Amino acid sequence: MSMEEMKLEQPFSEADFGKTELMPSHRIDLRNPGNENIDRFINANLVSDWSTLTWKDVGKPYEVKTVAKSRRDWEKENGDMSIKTSWEFFNRSFHEWFVKDLPEELSKSKRDLLKYLTRFQLSDVKKALGETVRLSLWNYAHRIEDGVWDPRGKRALFEGLDGKKPRILFLGAAEGYEAMQLYAMYPQGEVVMVDYDDFCRTNRFGHFPNSYPFLGTNPISGHPKVWHKDEMNIHYVVNDIRNLPFGKEFDLVLSVGLLEHFPDGYNAEVMEWHRKFLKPGGYVLMTTPRLQLKSRLFYTIMADVMNHTYRELMDVRQMGLYVYEGGFNIQRHGYIKVHNGIVAKPR
Repeated sequence: MSMEEMKLEQPFSEADFGKTELMPSHRIDLRNPGNENIDRFINANLVSDWSTLTWKDVGKPYEVKTVAKSRRDWEKENGDMSIKTSWEFFNRSFHEWFVKDLPEELSKSKRDLLKYLTRFQLSDVKKALGETVRLSLWNYAHRIEDGVWDPRGKRALFEGLDGKKPRILFLGAAEGYEAMQLYAMYPQGEVVMVDYDDFCRTNRFGHFPNSYPFLGTNPISGHPKVWHKDEMNIHYVVNDIRNLPFGKEFDLVLSVGLLEHFPDGYNAEVMEWHRKFLKPGGYVLMTTPRLQLKSRLFYTIMADVMNHTYRELMDVRQMGLYVYEGGFNIQRHGYIKVHNGIVAKPR
């Protein structure tokens, strides 16, 4: 690859530190390369002693009950949708929204809405209005606010872990964003991503833009550095987490938006998935969507995109209680833009 081709493939570098830029489908953010002012992005120490916290104190998580129309339609024809099929529906729907050219899609949707209004086509007006609202919300949440990826918040959560050249295991990896962010911060190790939907490997991860810049560390100088996907040592495994052949061989075990998909009775098993692959002294890193009014609104409006699987919204105390009862000591906990975050070690 020539230098000109490489520049087109990887248009961002250390020369762009301090910049943020809106792309058609997402935001890139190279602000705060040294990750100073960590508490600006994560509010920690809400609980001083997890052993004294009870479910009576915190209440149970909020269950999202609205179900996507595509799931309801499928079940009318086929009966109850299996968990694996529901994830396949979710992954394809989610990816379709991740790759949208949002300014262009919003312009088209608004043009359609105006056209239907002038013709008094009320059913089409309702459909176009709903699409415009969903596009506007997704544009704001993911592209403008960068709340889904939230690189500064995720870096703040992941900051200060021990370990050089770590082996990182990402359970339920989808496109693998957070593991790539971890690799950039703790480079020269290895990432193993796991998902049991091959679409995640071929499309969600496979089509993740190599041009996207991850702020991390230069392992030689220790200074901030921009990393890209194709510079990372990544392996993608398509398998059920319960069937993985690994032992206790990973320094960091990560999950993002996994725990909230399991009702009471399954949480201990989910926590055991994290423990069983972890080396002595290793870290578990977890996030879940936050319980807040705007999140409830988001999952209501975006139901046809998001709500194919069981889902809870919880606050960080509820999430932490699941983690603590699962046999972990919580090293760091808090919340970022739209996620709770916890760093823990097995007791």
